[in-house]
Amino acid sequence: MTEAVEAGAPASAGPDGAAAGGPTDADWAAAVAAVRELRADARVLLICHVNPDGDALGSMLGFALGLSRLGVRQLQATFPGPAGVPEPFRWLPGVELLVSQDDAYPDPDLVICFDAASESRLGDLADRLATAGTALVLDHHASNTGFGTVNLVDPHAAATSVVALGLLDRLGVTVDAATATGLYVALTTDTGSFRFEATTPAVHEMAARLLATGIRPGDISRRVFDTRPFGAVRLFGEVLGRATLEPAAAAGHGLVWTYATHDDLARHDQPAYVLEALIDSVRCTAEADVSCVVKQSGEAEWAVSLRSKGAVDVSRVAVGLGGGGHRFAAGFTGRGPIDEVVESIRVALSAAVLTPRS
Repeated sequence: MTEAVEAGAPASAGPDGAAAGGPTDADWAAAVAAVRELRADARVLLICHVNPDGDALGSMLGFALGLSRLGVRQLQATFPGPAGVPEPFRWLPGVELLVSQDDAYPDPDLVICFDAASESRLGDLADRLATAGTALVLDHHASNTGFGTVNLVDPHAAATSVVALGLLDRLGVTVDAATATGLYVALTTDTGSFRFEATTPAVHEMAARLLATGIRPGDISRRVFDTRPFGAVRLFGEVLGRATLEPAAAAGHGLVWTYATHDDLARHDQPAYVLEALIDSVRCTAEADVSCVVKQSGEAEWAVSLRSKGAVDVSRVAVGLGGGGHRFAAGFTGRGPIDEVVESIRVALSAAVLTPRS
């Protein structure tokens, strides 16, 4: 039998009740009121960003299950674009709450957005911000534009799930194993299984709380990180084989990059989401501080993932090119020939260097 995590001190709170640069006590109070004051028949729509990752889906579905425990009955979760959930996350508790964007409430009483730094990341669902009675935003991106009615944005949080747990705590929700599973997946994916710089003592304390519900970290890790079809293995080999190292880029800190096209995916019969894990294989390059994977997302359109080991703030690069993210992990949408997209990254990197080359 699993043991529930009892509501306690909010995971993202600091000594004054809010992390520096994060939500204030008034922000938290407004968010709690937005949920607590819902009518019994209120319709609540949860939205995460396009091409959802583990933090987006895990935070949203974990929080959705928490709302269910509060008695919210008219509840939907969704994301823009094709309705298919990436294979590593199809088993998550709460997936039954997912609907396609076409079936999402057109005028919900409350919209709650997860892991989206701007309304553009909500795609065709961005119009719900105008039709909803209240729009609540939960996020941890420093580049967040503050597009909600109430914004719970903590740039110091390791994952959006940290903010989600903080709100569940304040709502008095007892977190059970099902809810904990989504929040734990979110936390582990955005910290790289606790390997990235965002991993703090508070992150491990939150993980301990979630693990105390009885969830199985080994099983979760295998499902999320260590399982992929053979076709994806072959695809990774081909795409990694064309990786390019540019030691002089980023003021001598080095750039390594590669790209994948729709033809690559078709040749190996793989869906686009399998490429999300590719950046981890590229970023281990010893000779480069910055790693980049450019993935075709449309005709002359590319989803660009950027990572840094610390000498370069890749969020500056991404924001300057129309995207967002964090110092160590960011992304943007590039348009035009791939050579031009990569050249725009080279140029932007020179202005984003934080540490002089020794």
